[in-house]
Amino acid sequence: MRIAFFSDIHANLPALEAVFADMDKRNLDSIYCLGDLVGYAPWPNEVVAEIRKRRIPTIAGNYDEGVGLASPNCGCAYKTDTEKSLGQQSIDFTNSIVTDGTRQYLRMLPRHIRLTLMDDSKVENKIEALLVHGSPRKINEYLFEDRPEKSFLHMFADAQADIMFFGHTHKPYHRAMPYEHDGQIRYRHAINIGSVGKPKDGDPRSCYVILELTPESNLSDSESIKVEFIRVAYDVEKSAQAVEASPLPNEFAGMLRTA
Repeated sequence: MRIAFFSDIHANLPALEAVFADMDKRNLDSIYCLGDLVGYAPWPNEVVAEIRKRRIPTIAGNYDEGVGLASPNCGCAYKTDTEKSLGQQSIDFTNSIVTDGTRQYLRMLPRHIRLTLMDDSKVENKIEALLVHGSPRKINEYLFEDRPEKSFLHMFADAQADIMFFGHTHKPYHRAMPYEHDGQIRYRHAINIGSVGKPKDGDPRSCYVILELTPESNLSDSESIKVEFIRVAYDVEKSAQAVEASPLPNEFAGMLRTA
């Protein structure tokens, strides 16, 4: 079973098209999107249309929630007045150009998706995966890689999840964390799938994740659950120049170039 997960497109159509072209070559069984389809680039309607055309199960990101509700607030954690000003210009612009159909789609997106994987006739083969945008608790909570393991494990227990996929930080990572279950060591997997359209890890290429499971995959062997981070080159300059040609702040073009 090969399942792809992607997130945080942020209205960057050239990046999304490159990712879909890459996915089409990889013999995937299913694809899921973890939200933040819009904001910061000039193609929100086109990005939503592409995802809808492929009928990809999708959850809402905080930006989708804001635009879906026609709110002037995207739920973003801007730290400076300059960031707040730039962010306000982004959501104001996005709200001004999305169609009624795009807004309705964003408003109706679910907040979580839960997948029960493997043969659940045997308890040891059952894997519960939870798909969220920020965290199980908040759509805009940032789960960074340096979060204490104890905090992660407590969150997993509350959510009754073995694997959790999320985005929002735009910084990909995979942590397998041991815990004891009925006298046996098992592992819970925290997987940040990075960003398709607005990476923030210094690599301007798009990022998505493929989860590969086999009949041997189980929670006791952390290596048996395979997680691959795929980086996809796209025409960054095309997207950056489109941002500069739009009413959006030019700073967003620079962020695409430098990630």
